[in-house]
Amino acid sequence: MLLFVIVTLLVANAWGVVTTKAAAVDAAREAARIYVEAPNGTAAALDARQAADAALAGYGRDPGLARVRLVSGSFGRCRRVTIAVSYPSPVVELPVVGRVGTGERVRAIHSELVDPYRSGLPGAAACM
Repeated sequence: MLLFVIVTLLVANAWGVVTTKAAAVDAAREAARIYVEAPNGTAAALDARQAADAALAGYGRDPGLARVRLVSGSFGRCRRVTIAVSYPSPVVELPVVGRVGTGERVRAIHSELVDPYRSGLPGAAACM
């Protein structure tokens, strides 16, 4: 019986990490996509954070616990932007009880390229 309980808790922990990773991956992807589609550099960071928060909220996660940051790049034509999102995984995630405890942080990174042919940005398209 004890072995059954231990295996169940391990599976519940693994499931919590997997669902947290899926939420972080989606949040990073959405944040990077919104960042490169923003009208200017000032709005890009704010819009990216809001997109990551919305993606995490869609997975039932509290956006206030997330860390969203620009890892590399900047806003400009042909620039590659990399965004990282980290979120604490639960120790155990059970169907009826929900998320219990806080474990290690799960991290996801996504990268996007600002469109080289986009109008409204200075410079020539040199990143073919």
